[in-house]
Amino acid sequence: MSLKTSNLAFKARVDREVHNEIMRKAVVKAQETIGTNRQKMVDELGHWEEWRDLSKQIRNHVLANLDAYLYQLSEKVMENGGKVYFAETAEEATEYIRQVALKKNAKKIVKSKSMVTEEIGLNGILEKEGMQVIETDLGEYLLQISGDKPSHIVVPAIHKDRHQIRKDLHEKLGYEGAETPEDMTRFVREKIRQDFLEADIGISGCNFAVAETGSVCLVTNEGNLRLATTLPKTHIAVMGMERLAPTFQEVDVLITMLARSAVGARLTGYNTWLTGPRLAGETDGPEEFHLVIVDNGRSDILASEFQEVLRCIRCGACLNTCPAYRQIGGHGYGSIYPGPIGAVISPLLGGYDEFKELPYACSLCNACNSVCPVRIPLAQLILKHREKMVEQGKTPALERLSIFGFGFANSHPTLWKIGVNTGAKLAGKLIKNGKAPIKMGALAEWTKARDLPTPEGESFRQWFNKRGAN
Repeated sequence: MSLKTSNLAFKARVDREVHNEIMRKAVVKAQETIGTNRQKMVDELGHWEEWRDLSKQIRNHVLANLDAYLYQLSEKVMENGGKVYFAETAEEATEYIRQVALKKNAKKIVKSKSMVTEEIGLNGILEKEGMQVIETDLGEYLLQISGDKPSHIVVPAIHKDRHQIRKDLHEKLGYEGAETPEDMTRFVREKIRQDFLEADIGISGCNFAVAETGSVCLVTNEGNLRLATTLPKTHIAVMGMERLAPTFQEVDVLITMLARSAVGARLTGYNTWLTGPRLAGETDGPEEFHLVIVDNGRSDILASEFQEVLRCIRCGACLNTCPAYRQIGGHGYGSIYPGPIGAVISPLLGGYDEFKELPYACSLCNACNSVCPVRIPLAQLILKHREKMVEQGKTPALERLSIFGFGFANSHPTLWKIGVNTGAKLAGKLIKNGKAPIKMGALAEWTKARDLPTPEGESFRQWFNKRGAN
C-alpha cells in the first residue's frame, strides 16, 4: 500500500513543516481564497443546510445498498461493452492493471488526477515494468517531475509557490520563461501534448459511477482528462467501491456540492461522462474500457463504527478550513489523505501502527464538521480513534500509566485530596517563569509554546474555604 508519503517520524515531519515558511504562506493564502469563494457559492445556492441533508441521505442510501448498486453497475458496464474487475486489495488492483498494460505492450501511459491510484501505488508498479507514466494534471505533473508528493486531495501542489515551481521547471525541464502561471502552464502543456498522442493507455479515477447507466463521471478543472480518455486505445478507470450514485439525478446534487465545497465554483471546468468504449461508427474514445473497483479495506470500514467516513466525496473542504492543516500542511500527516479526513481514513486503511499519531493532529474544534457537504462527523470519528487506540493499548506506555494513575486517584477521595494539596504546594515552589521542572511527555510538549500560570501554592478547595471564611 502507498498511503505513506514519508518515512520520517511524526514529530520530525511536523517540526519540518512548521518551519517551512513557503508552505505555510501558500496554504494560508489558498485556505483564505478557497474559503471566501466557497462561502460565496454557498450563499448563492441558498438552503445550504438542506442540500447537505440531501447529500447525506443520498450517500447513506448508497452505502446501505452498496452490494445491489455495485452489481447493477457492473452489469451495465459489461452490457455497454466494458470490462469490470473487483479488487479486494491494492495488490489485486495493481496486478490487474499491470497485466492489461503488459498485454497491450504499453510503453507510455497518461494519467489524470486520481486519489485511489495514489492509494494503491499504481505508478510505481507500472514504472517497474519499464513503462513511462505521465501525470497530466498540472499540479500532479509538477510534483512528479520534482519527486514530490501531493499534499492536498484537490489541489495537490498547494504547498508550493510560483517561485518554487519556476525553479523546478528550470532544473528538471530547462524552462527559461517567465514566472507567471500563464507562461509556466503553457510550457507544461506543450511538453505533454505529444504524450497524449503517443500514449497506449489512459488511466483515470472516478468521482462517481452511475449504477443505472454504467457511466463514469469525472470532474476536473483542466481538459487533460478528456484527452487521456479519448486518444489512447485503452482506458482504465479506477474507483473506490463506495463512489457510486444510483442515477444522474443524485449525481447532479453531489457534483453541485463537490464543486462548491472543493474550490468555491459552481461547477468544475470539465464534467466528463463516459459510458463504455467507443461504438461502431464513433470517431473517438477508447477501443477498450476497463473499470477497476477497489475495496482495499472499505468493506471493513462499512461494517465498523466508522462507516460514516465512506460518505466522503473527496472535496477537501475539511482541509481548507482545518487550523492544524494550516500549520503543518499535507506533508505533516505523512499520508496521501491529509487533514481531518486523513486523520480518520488513514488509520482505517493503513492501520494504527502506521498512522496512530494522526487522530492527535487535531484540536477537535469541529470546523471540519461545519463545512463537510455530506455531514461526516469527522471530529467525533477522530475522538473515536483515540478511544479505540486506548482500548487496544496503542498509546504510549507513559500516557497509559499516567491515565491509570489519574483514574485511580480520582476514584479514591482521600488520596485525591492529599495529592491535590501536595501538588499545589509543590507547584508553587517548582514552577518558575511559566515552566515546569519536569521536561518530558505531554507537559514538555505543551509548555514549548505556552507558559504555565503562576501557582498560588494552594488547591482550589483551600482557596475557596479561605474565601468563605472571610
